[in-house]
Amino acid sequence: MDDLALLADLHLGGARQGPGGPDETRRAIELSNLAQGKNLKIADIGCGTGASTLILAQTLDADIIAVDFLTDFLDRLDAAARDAGLRGRIRPLAASMDALSFENQSLDAIWSEGAIYNIGFETGVRGWRRLLKPGGVLAVSDLTWLTGDRPAELERRWTEQYADVATAAEKMAVLEANGYSPIGYFPLPDHCWLDNYYRPLQARFGDFLARNDGAAAARAIVDAEQDEIALYERYGAFFSYGFYVARKADP
Repeated sequence: MDDLALLADLHLGGARQGPGGPDETRRAIELSNLAQGKNLKIADIGCGTGASTLILAQTLDADIIAVDFLTDFLDRLDAAARDAGLRGRIRPLAASMDALSFENQSLDAIWSEGAIYNIGFETGVRGWRRLLKPGGVLAVSDLTWLTGDRPAELERRWTEQYADVATAAEKMAVLEANGYSPIGYFPLPDHCWLDNYYRPLQARFGDFLARNDGAAAARAIVDAEQDEIALYERYGAFFSYGFYVARKADP
């Protein structure tokens, strides 16, 4: 298998493919005021196996389009939606987040937890804006500095891997510059990283390596994940995912 297939194999077994939590999704929903709406149309972009999608479908009066380019993830989400009695409220859509076919001004909200980094924060919020109805909601979580100063090793590492990492104030400014009015922001707490994502991920390493006969490429992926986990354990006070909720502003 190539590296993408190996990564998909490792993450398919997880309830989450990145940091987050059900309480945090619900908090963002509360900030968005979407619960007051009826017959909403919402795209959950980069949904993975659907941890946030299922909560959106349980909480809101909405048709949820669950978007991911990996069909194995969507198949697992579809099975989970069936088991939860939510299949009629969730429509899986295999698509890339930088080539979405939604009509302009057709969505009441765009949700994207821990996935916008694939195309970059500014690229995503700018490109997705046209899809939102006037006053539509954008809710995304993205890598964020929690402090003005941070260790040089940490800053070098994340800046090399993700040029759009920035403070919350800088990301709010990006939202405003691209036609949004920020509604709210909060950083994800430690348990969203450790209990909900990293520890379950670590528990799957053994089976993952065994399935792939301990191949060098599989071992390299595990080593890279372990290195990222160690980075968070060492420097988690300086960064997290920030959850940003904003509204499409009037022209």
